[in-house]
Amino acid sequence: MPNRIDRDFVHLGSGARVITQPEFTGGEWYQGYGERHGNDGAEGRLVSQFTCHGDWDSWEMHPHGDEMRFCLAGRMTLHQEHADGSVATLNLSPGEYAINPPGCWHTADIEGEATAPFITAGLGTEQRERVGQGDRLRQSSCLHRHRRRSAAGSACPTTTDI
Repeated sequence: MPNRIDRDFVHLGSGARVITQPEFTGGEWYQGYGERHGNDGAEGRLVSQFTCHGDWDSWEMHPHGDEMRFCLAGRMTLHQEHADGSVATLNLSPGEYAINPPGCWHTADIEGEATAPFITAGLGTEQRERVGQGDRLRQSSCLHRHRRRSAAGSACPTTTDI
């Protein structure tokens, strides 16, 4: 059976390796990913794809590397808060992409449904609830909920060490 990027994510590792991952099973999956590939440090990248059916309910930030996300289907509005304090709003249509630089907090509004692949430097990723500044806490049926556990195994809804 062929692999599917929305189910069988890929790790891009040191030594120019491409390693298919076990099937994605939810938030706890990230702990195993960190254990499998933590030695790649900031050079490791996770390639994944999610279809979201609503606005994200959190912000996230990757301190050690860029993240690329692009829109395959639907429309999404990416909100960025850069480390220097500047803000940006990017409207992405199919075929368009954006880069979240290190230290950039970001979240997305989804118009109906949108499918987006991600290439993420996940080491040290942090999350925060999406509230304030006109945002309201939103429920999303997107699997990309960013509810991860630390590599040490303790429950940690705001930080991951992948």
